[in-house]
Amino acid sequence: MFDHNDIDKYEIDEIPLDRDCDLISDIYMREFDEALTNMINNNDGTPYNIGCYSPVAVRKINENSLELSWYPNTFTRFHEVSITLPRDKIQICVGCWRYDVKPCIFVDHTWLEQLYLKEYSVFALIDAIGVKAAIKDNLLTKNKLIELRNKIDDMAETHGDISFISFADSLILKSNWAVGYFHKGIECSYNPEKFLNIIKEVEEIYTDVLGLKIYAILTQGSNEYYEEPLLHISKSKNHICLNSLGVPFAELLAIDGAVKKALKHGTHPRMQVYMDEQYYRSLQLKYEYDKNEKPKNTYTAVMKPQQSSYFYASCDILLENMREPESEH
Repeated sequence: MFDHNDIDKYEIDEIPLDRDCDLISDIYMREFDEALTNMINNNDGTPYNIGCYSPVAVRKINENSLELSWYPNTFTRFHEVSITLPRDKIQICVGCWRYDVKPCIFVDHTWLEQLYLKEYSVFALIDAIGVKAAIKDNLLTKNKLIELRNKIDDMAETHGDISFISFADSLILKSNWAVGYFHKGIECSYNPEKFLNIIKEVEEIYTDVLGLKIYAILTQGSNEYYEEPLLHISKSKNHICLNSLGVPFAELLAIDGAVKKALKHGTHPRMQVYMDEQYYRSLQLKYEYDKNEKPKNTYTAVMKPQQSSYFYASCDILLENMREPESEH
């Protein structure tokens, strides 16, 4: 297959970086080859009506894998997710620059299907501001902390699709979501906007009970514990597993560290919410808000080879500039 002289065949290490590519199931290889060859020979037809395409950009090529930016939705929101493609799941990469056919990476059908079937997660770190001073002034009494815990219990009961892990002065939140897969009847459940409302609710609780403001850090990405509950609690009740690798939390801490450094050096003012760029750009904000031109700062990401940034903003301003939700289908 793919023997025509005008068809470009790429070795894995030669796949172009940082440009538009597509993932395609390997079950369509022969059909795609016939359509592409026919188009080249007769200028008739197109291979782009063969199979389903998953838009990606290759960011880094490693010894055993490729690091990709995957775009599961660019119709109702700009949604980018960092994923890893094992080398042994790649069959071939072909394109045709003469006919403007971008590089198409044919991958194992089961692996590609699982990409759509597995669950992903949104993660948040919420921290109270001024805790050290409050402790010195003996403001964080046992009764207040128990009241805070009870109110978070009530909030968690209202939001059953989010796990709440609290440390009195801070919270870790996690919520799973699905990309959506039409062939299996699975609908997209990605709703990052909900977390902005959650932050407002948490702020009201901390202000009311402890008299403290909060700030939040948000990110989203892959979760290897798919088809599992949000939390695992052992029968003995003394082991809690967040059903997640530590990488997302390392990402939250990396942003937190960059924020604290930026505040110390006066790089930017204190804000209520700091968002990894992939999370931020996926928000359905009003087009006139021009979200990509808003202030941001760099940080060193844990699992992204390219330079990463976080955006910072007021939660109220973001909520005021939300557009009406659009269907993901």
